[in-house]
Amino acid sequence: MQSPTKSLLALTLGASLAVATTLCFAANGASFPGTIQLNVDLRDAPRHIFRVKEILPVKEGKLKLSFPKWIPGEHGPTGPVDGVTGLKLSVSGNRVAWRRDLEDTHSILLDVPEGARDLQLEFEFLSPVAGGNFGAGVSATPRLMMLEWNQVVFYPNGFQGDQITLSPSIKLPKDWQFATALEMQSSDKNGIQFKAVSLNDLVDSPLAAGRYNKKIDLAPNASKPVFLNLFSDREENLSVSDAQIKHHKNLVMQARALFGAEHYDSYQFLLLLSKETNHFGLEHHQSSDNRANADFFTSPTAYMAEPTLLPHEYVHSWNGKFRRPIGLATGNFSSPMKADLLWIYEGLTNYLGEVLTARAGMWSPDQYRERLAITAADMDHRPGRGWRPLQDTADHAQILYNAPQAWANYRRSVDFYPEGSLVWLDIDTQIRASTEGKKSLDDFIRIFFADDINFSRTSHDVKPYLLEEVIETLNKVVIYDWTSFIQTRLTATSERAPLDGISRGGWRLIYDATPSEMVKADLKESKLLNLMYSLGFIATNEGDHEHEPGEVVDVLWNSPAFEAGLTPGMKILAIDGEIFDPETINFILKRAQQNKQPIELLVKNLSYFSTLKIQYTDGPKYPRLVRVENSADWITPIATPK
Repeated sequence: MQSPTKSLLALTLGASLAVATTLCFAANGASFPGTIQLNVDLRDAPRHIFRVKEILPVKEGKLKLSFPKWIPGEHGPTGPVDGVTGLKLSVSGNRVAWRRDLEDTHSILLDVPEGARDLQLEFEFLSPVAGGNFGAGVSATPRLMMLEWNQVVFYPNGFQGDQITLSPSIKLPKDWQFATALEMQSSDKNGIQFKAVSLNDLVDSPLAAGRYNKKIDLAPNASKPVFLNLFSDREENLSVSDAQIKHHKNLVMQARALFGAEHYDSYQFLLLLSKETNHFGLEHHQSSDNRANADFFTSPTAYMAEPTLLPHEYVHSWNGKFRRPIGLATGNFSSPMKADLLWIYEGLTNYLGEVLTARAGMWSPDQYRERLAITAADMDHRPGRGWRPLQDTADHAQILYNAPQAWANYRRSVDFYPEGSLVWLDIDTQIRASTEGKKSLDDFIRIFFADDINFSRTSHDVKPYLLEEVIETLNKVVIYDWTSFIQTRLTATSERAPLDGISRGGWRLIYDATPSEMVKADLKESKLLNLMYSLGFIATNEGDHEHEPGEVVDVLWNSPAFEAGLTPGMKILAIDGEIFDPETINFILKRAQQNKQPIELLVKNLSYFSTLKIQYTDGPKYPRLVRVENSADWITPIATPK
């Protein structure tokens, strides 16, 4: 669906003509005349209220203003326009009426009165207090916050983002500090003023702030500095060990060795450490919006389970920001994005993020393989692969990002992340095997993401690509039928995951009764009981804001639990006549294996109770990789520092 451009009939046909004229004007390369003043008062951020004043140069006539809808990195029409409240427009102190565009509800239409030179907008953005993904999730607590600029700006529709210039400023709560990739121009009692930037660069430069913070230099004396900026609800959560600092310094060095060039002037990792915010990462060219649990650095299991957060977003500076699939390089925030190459944008980033995690020392080679085993097992328990190919998970990403967890294994989710990672492992091991280890995916990376001397750019320019260029570059590394290789993996509907990269790499996926340390860390940090590889379900082992303890989150299609009648949303009250206790599940599985008796579950389904009997006697099952004798090991070198 194309972004509509015609306006409300109620505001006369003239508005439609005005919009069309503006679009043609912008298409000819003209910039929006003047600079937009944008002030964001964050002093009420502890109450999730961001107060905005915006002043736009205008002239008499019809005007369409838009709130960013299609957000880079979120790959969908996710701009949280529902957070905009109290919107008032005025010229010289006199209110100006506006009406929402019925065909483009992220936009408003208005008549600018005669003689007007400036239009003032005032509104509050009510930052979410619960739920939602990415910027639609919790972004502020009484002691810290993250500002994504797309949440606090309206822009004149019809211009590309790099054709609009803004002068942004902020006010912060007392004693709060901030970090951002924006360049500061001045600071005084009235707030902090940043240098003027394009709308694209503004949206691409989130701002973190808070009472407790720490700044760590990850590249001392480098020509392109890199900093880790931490903000936490409690000062003790800022305790980062010397080893962890070394890991993140190694990350910068290993990324430079991998890519061979940097495409930023400096880079700012922005990391919120809080149990109150949503936990995710969102990429930007010269920074990244990262949010992790409060004990990310102070809990060994937390650091083991998710150290890929920063490496993943760092890789995106190259893969996703500098190089971007042409369908995602729209140039504005109104045009729909095409997500068909997300298996490269996110899948390759997922793969390289985990590789760099190991090369930086955050994981040992054994832990890297333990993570790889979990990925392989999860994707090998995706019966939805039998009807939905990997390509469709990318094509349908805008919907799947917000799809429920229930039946995710049969519906499929954003599997272009983990399965995409397996595809790129497959490619990497194919290159290594074909060249007897003389070349690898690293060679592709250095060619594809290195600076092109024929490409005139600033630090923030995007160099789009098509799939054909990816295949052409792979053939520069080693001649192979990459077209068929890739198309087979994108379009296959086999229920089995593509594990050729693991087997070609000299390893084999097995299941045994003892969980690896990585599995234990995952279960502890996720607060889930994952029995997908045995009984065939996932349930909560602790309550949270979304689930009660014992609530069934997902059930593997056609698994023993499925055949017994277990369904997502049910609550397990008892197992084999005892109160449901995740700590005893392995004992129960082993007992059933010995006595060959079904496992009984007492469950609650809405207001109804029933007993289900699961016929399963194969004992506990947890994934791990084992070496294949007399084969070349290509996986260990992948995780080895360069």
